Amino acid sequence: MFSNVVFSALAFLVALGLLISIHEYGHFWVARRVGIKVLRYSVGFGRPLFTYRGKVDGTEYVVGAIPLGGYVKMLDEREAPVAPDEQHRAFNRKPLWARSAVVIAGPMANFLLAIVAYWVVMMIGISGVAPLVGAPLESSPAALAGFQYEDRIISVNGSLTPTWTDARIALLESSMSANGPLNIEVLDASGQQVMRQLPVTQEQMLKATGDAVANLGFRAWWPEVEPIVGVVVEGGAAEAAGFEAGDVVISVNDVAIDSWQMLVQSVQPNAGVALDVQLKRGENFIALTLTPEAFQLGDTTVGRIGVMENQSAQLSEKANVVVKFAPLPALSEAVVRTWDMSALTLRMLSKLLIGEASLDNISGPISIAQYAGQSASIGIDHYINFIALISISLAVLNLLPIPMLDGGHLLYFAAEAIRGKPLPDAVQIWGQQIGIALLGALMFLAFYNDIWRLIR
Repeated sequence: MFSNVVFSALAFLVALGLLISIHEYGHFWVARRVGIKVLRYSVGFGRPLFTYRGKVDGTEYVVGAIPLGGYVKMLDEREAPVAPDEQHRAFNRKPLWARSAVVIAGPMANFLLAIVAYWVVMMIGISGVAPLVGAPLESSPAALAGFQYEDRIISVNGSLTPTWTDARIALLESSMSANGPLNIEVLDASGQQVMRQLPVTQEQMLKATGDAVANLGFRAWWPEVEPIVGVVVEGGAAEAAGFEAGDVVISVNDVAIDSWQMLVQSVQPNAGVALDVQLKRGENFIALTLTPEAFQLGDTTVGRIGVMENQSAQLSEKANVVVKFAPLPALSEAVVRTWDMSALTLRMLSKLLIGEASLDNISGPISIAQYAGQSASIGIDHYINFIALISISLAVLNLLPIPMLDGGHLLYFAAEAIRGKPLPDAVQIWGQQIGIALLGALMFLAFYNDIWRLIR
């Protein structure tokens, strides 16, 4: 457990350090190009852990103790007196286009990092899970739409879905703009291409708590295997009932069990309900009473008993896919992917702001660190993909028109362009106070959600 926490923390710090460095380097590089003197380039806040003074302009390069941000400090008469011979190099003396270019360069650097990361991943190939559907939950939207075990999702409203992750993104993205059922093209188990229509609303996808795709009844495919118990989880309902590894489940409440999937389907709807189970252990038949424990899966409470099978590992190769492109198509795909994910992030933020999406969707540093560790443990391709996604999120968030963010500065510059002169200092200070309050509230909510996910 401790090693997993340390690994996740290290993966998070490496990713965050890279993202911040690239973001601030965008500001730094453009500032230098338009003739602004840079006093300090800092990755992190607080007490300096490392300081180096460069030969050009004596710029300080700093690594701070708090790795949750960074900044580029430029020569500016609004912050301190500037010698007359250097006033032409002050940020506030530069024309509006130059100041705007410096501000927007940070988010643009993050977008560029995302493109490069996606490009690398798509050239080396990213492994994933095929978009094969497991047996949908009974009476769920997916079941009512006719989805069946081993359906392979080919496209959602025309968007191709080579992996399960692509299918999840397409379902979420399409649902936010759909005026009717989603048209989902599948290849069924018999090899026939079929169009299924999934009735889904924005509220189902965005306001429901938990996994939005799971709430629709979708589950990733897993091979159908015999109902043979491979592992009995310590402390679970099955152990309490007397299950042992190697037991074959014959029936549940006198209904014959022919596969592991049937066992799951017989258990999940019966949380807290006593079940009569017939087992075969060696040559003997055993009758047990089993009461599944309640477990929250999205918005649905399901039963689970604490057993696992160990046969499917050898049968699951068909679920593994690798998406790979030649260099030029990979670059094109990387640009498209960056654009699509940026648009999806912006649309999700807009839904949050107008109350059409649950605030539970907001994640903070703890959740991001967990995702960093998980992606890094799967493989370098998934970790690079994670970095691209977080880089896009950082760019989009920084472009929001909130004072204290890059988008807030651009908002001030837009007002300056309209007025022909900068906004009064009092107005800018007032805006910054509002920006600090908004960002503080957002951080509080993000940490609250993180902690709540850990303890619930």
